[in-house]
Amino acid sequence: MKLDWRQPLHGYYLKLAPWLDRLPLDAVLLLIRLVLGSVFFRSALTKVDGSGITQSTFFLFENEYALPLIPAALAAYLATIAEFSLSLALWAGLAARLAAVGLLGMTLVIQVLVYPGAWVTHGLWAASLLTLVLRGAGLISLDALIHAWLSSPARR
Repeated sequence: MKLDWRQPLHGYYLKLAPWLDRLPLDAVLLLIRLVLGSVFFRSALTKVDGSGITQSTFFLFENEYALPLIPAALAAYLATIAEFSLSLALWAGLAARLAAVGLLGMTLVIQVLVYPGAWVTHGLWAASLLTLVLRGAGLISLDALIHAWLSSPARR
């Protein structure tokens, strides 16, 4: 019996890959939103305590992060607000593309100006955020509900 070495390739390229291409991405998009939302939300939690932004956060923005374009205190407030609000938007799938663009901008700033050696982590974040920008939040999201509501014949 002679084995045909092309058989596994045939199975992969002509059967498995096309079948996988037809599967919806909604669960994957939800996973991306939940995981990346958690990364940024947890980062925001480290910046605050019960009375507001912590002194250690201001210290980090003045000394370790030291962004060249805006004052450290303003950067601390903006980053904290953005991390909280954009994470919540990602989790809900509300204006998810815009939230992903905002977090992608933060990721680029962190990569270029703060931690250039962490390109693997930031690259994974960027690839995931770009997936959300290009594909949206998926069907398991407020974006999908709003789209369906706005598209319904009763709304026209």
